[in-house]
Amino acid sequence: MNPQMIEFLLKRRSVKPTNMGAPGPGADELQTILKIAARVPDHKKLAPWRFIVFEGEGRNRLGDVLAEALVAEEKERPSDFRIESERKRPLDAPLVVAVVSKVTPNVPGAPEWEQILSAGASCYNLCLAANAHGYATNWLTGWYSFSPTVKAKLGLSETERFAGFVYVGTAKSIPEERDRPDMAKIVMRF
Repeated sequence: MNPQMIEFLLKRRSVKPTNMGAPGPGADELQTILKIAARVPDHKKLAPWRFIVFEGEGRNRLGDVLAEALVAEEKERPSDFRIESERKRPLDAPLVVAVVSKVTPNVPGAPEWEQILSAGASCYNLCLAANAHGYATNWLTGWYSFSPTVKAKLGLSETERFAGFVYVGTAKSIPEERDRPDMAKIVMRF
């Protein structure tokens, strides 16, 4: 048994990106974090996920894509304030990683649902790996994860979609604990 790992997992928390700042992971740390994110259940070794890393100026380019998508997809032109808020969204954390779910259809022994779950496991492993390095994380989807404009601008194929955007940085303050599920209500013994 590894009591430190148990304690780490019991205390793991998401941190709002607006409560993150620098520093973010360095190049070597990021490489390790992404290796761990790719070390998830993956029947038939399909690697049904990939990563798009936004750091430095890349976060500004992502912000431009979000602002453009918002204007293109809203029925009425959004306020300048909302457009600018979306443009600045990726700047909340020093690192944003998009996890892209890519499904290969009709693979015996690797149903589409399992491939999608593998991408979700990759998001969570990315969070745990960054947390283990001492960084705060938040795995988000938000409107932009479902935006056809964002999908096109970031080069996703027809068989790909965003599993989420993982924000990584240093917590400015420790988040308050939140209520957790009552285990008696969510565990059934058969």
